[in-house]
Amino acid sequence: MTDQLPKADLLQGIRVLDLTNVLSGPFCTYQLALLGAEVIKIENPEGGDLARELGAGPELNTAKMGASFLAQNAGKKSMTLNLKSEAGKVLFLQLVDTADAVVENFRPGVMERLGLGQEVLRARRPELVYCAISGFGQEGPLRGNPAYDQIIQGMSGVMSITGDADSAPLRAGYPLCDTLGGMTAAFAIVSALLAARTTGMGRAIDVSMLDSTIVALGWVVSNYLLAGVTPAPIGNENMTAAPSGTFRTGDGPLNIAANRQQQFETLCRVIDRIDLASDPRFAEREARKANRAALNAEIEASLVTQPAEAWERTLNEVGVPAGRVMSIPDILAHPQIAGRRLIQQLDSSVDGIDRLSVVRAGYRLSDCEPAAGWAPPTLGADTDGLLQEIGVTAADRKNFRDSGVI
Repeated sequence: MTDQLPKADLLQGIRVLDLTNVLSGPFCTYQLALLGAEVIKIENPEGGDLARELGAGPELNTAKMGASFLAQNAGKKSMTLNLKSEAGKVLFLQLVDTADAVVENFRPGVMERLGLGQEVLRARRPELVYCAISGFGQEGPLRGNPAYDQIIQGMSGVMSITGDADSAPLRAGYPLCDTLGGMTAAFAIVSALLAARTTGMGRAIDVSMLDSTIVALGWVVSNYLLAGVTPAPIGNENMTAAPSGTFRTGDGPLNIAANRQQQFETLCRVIDRIDLASDPRFAEREARKANRAALNAEIEASLVTQPAEAWERTLNEVGVPAGRVMSIPDILAHPQIAGRRLIQQLDSSVDGIDRLSVVRAGYRLSDCEPAAGWAPPTLGADTDGLLQEIGVTAADRKNFRDSGVI
């Protein structure tokens, strides 16, 4: 790969109408924008996406360009439209005629009450891909319940296995379930768009944050379904192997995952404790798991003689996976992140800020790179241009603005 690659155009020509707010939906449509889709963010004229007011910078929040909004909305266009007004609905349907996908994360039933449900839109445009993201999905006894990430973290079982016996249940330190829901939706949308190109027919996609999270629990769920083992919190330990977890060193914590027999024996040699490999308590996998506390204490007695960074380097050189426990500022400043070009710099649309830093996608492409074309838009920045495109005159646009339609 070269240092400078063109922006990814895998979804060039795809128009997405984005009716989403806060995180799960915006995260989804941001992934599409990074691949070249034209994402039109349709926002309520009275404030827009709530994320515009969320984040660590009060001044950004006041300007409706909160850090939470900036994180997931680069490369999108913003159009204000009041979907509760009859004129707003007409304008939205005209936009649907030009679109390949519609994405929304309202509570189930909202779009139907507006007269803009998936059946109405797909009858008008059969090739349309319609994706609804919600906490519990469009079916089931909980379908109407409101849901934020923390609610899903608790109900999915994630909190019950996070932490240790003293601290669980514990919330993951970021909106895990929102992100998983958005990633699931992006995958499903791209798959449906591919099928639509082949068949000429779109489809409806029903994404549940709860379902997405349970699917991502993977081994934890399968241990219960297939082996009858109820998952329990085990802190920083790995339930499948030992020694595999977080260890004290001379200056800070270090994760080590010596999951294979050879890796364990190599670890014992490197820390000058080869005797541990022949100790009956630790000689084979199941014995190590049963005696992990004693094993960890023996290993830490050696690890405290050197700093975490030195052990990280030494262990990785001999094939034992190891990595320091780092802060967000530390990892973002790491040469590995720069080498992957994960952070993108954009000319700012925010007063007082010349450049914005945003995160790209979690993968690289051989001949292009996922990237946003421009900074996150101010509220309604593209309204006039998009309405002009569908034939709305300047006089009508003024009337719509005066009456609160846009």
